[in-house]
Amino acid sequence: FKEVNYMSIDNLSSEDKAKLTQLVDEGMQVLQEVDDLKGGLRDTIKSIADEMDIKPSVLNKAISLAHKAKLSEARQEFEDVEQVLTTVGKTL
Repeated sequence: FKEVNYMSIDNLSSEDKAKLTQLVDEGMQVLQEVDDLKGGLRDTIKSIADEMDIKPSVLNKAISLAHKAKLSEARQEFEDVEQVLTTVGKTL
């Protein structure tokens, strides 16, 4: 286990304080942009879901799996869950 020594925040130079200020300001801006984009995506998903009579959660899941490129992993997890439910007699 490697111990990391961090600089004391109390002893920062004015240059370091300016860097931190810029980082926090830019970080806040990025997070606000992400929130705005997510809101727009949510609205678009709802609109298309309504138009096509598809549950928004299905579209959200499809987008998430496509983004993470994990469809085969999700399929395997579902098959595992299905096998457990079949084993315990809890399928429809």
